[in-house]
Amino acid sequence: MLAWILQRFAGIFLFVLSLAAHAQPATNATHPLTLAVVPQFTSVQIHKDWTPFIERVSRDSGVALTLKIYQSIPKFEADRVKGVPDFAFMNPYHEVMARRAAGYLPLVRDNTPLTGVLLVRRDSPVRTVKDLAGSKLAFPAPNAFGASLYMRALLTEQEGVKIEPVYVKTHSNVFRQVIVGQAVAGGTVNNALQREPGTVIEQLRVIFETPATAAHPLAAHPRIPEAQRKAVTQAILKLRDDPTAAPLLQAVQMATPVAADYGRDYRPLERLKLEKYLVTEPD
Repeated sequence: MLAWILQRFAGIFLFVLSLAAHAQPATNATHPLTLAVVPQFTSVQIHKDWTPFIERVSRDSGVALTLKIYQSIPKFEADRVKGVPDFAFMNPYHEVMARRAAGYLPLVRDNTPLTGVLLVRRDSPVRTVKDLAGSKLAFPAPNAFGASLYMRALLTEQEGVKIEPVYVKTHSNVFRQVIVGQAVAGGTVNNALQREPGTVIEQLRVIFETPATAAHPLAAHPRIPEAQRKAVTQAILKLRDDPTAAPLLQAVQMATPVAADYGRDYRPLERLKLEKYLVTEPD
């Protein structure tokens, strides 16, 4: 009798487990996965640039994605360290930190290398970085990789130049600060400069550029199933062969997307030892 009762209870237990398994919603079945974008530009611009891209990738991959916009880079950085976004578009050194903190896996990146660019007004008397000693320089944020983090490290360690950094939140603000004379120079990156109207670019002059690195990756948190990571990756890579998708890719700084690899693309950045230049900003 005892054996019969135990057998009955075991059968009921297995039946309940089966129902629970079938009732468990498939990942992404009811809740879209978040794709966070580092706020290099204004929220309005990010929404305009990324919404059509995300809609297309969601459709082509079968993985429902929703855009997550942050009001500041520190808020983005804090959530990324905690592993909050499912997918995230981040700068190269963000990927190094995100890998350490939460295991983010780079999926795709633009094939065009990233360089940090230091700008002055076209009519500025400044000719070399040595002329900037003691000057006020505008940067989008302390940990913006090419525009600020790597740039400040090179100015200090390679050029021996001490400057006064001012953080103005976005690349667009950097350009305006320099143009109106509120900063003697400003740091940005090549792809951000190229996105600006000709009327802005023609007022600026490049005096220094960092060594090139792999571009910003679109990365996934390791909790995302491999099948979904691969689906999103393949959907983006296939856009290269669709001429109608060129504006979508250009808008999100991946004009020529290629598969990303942490060891090849981002592990070399660990050797730069930029941790001492990282700054924790208040939210």
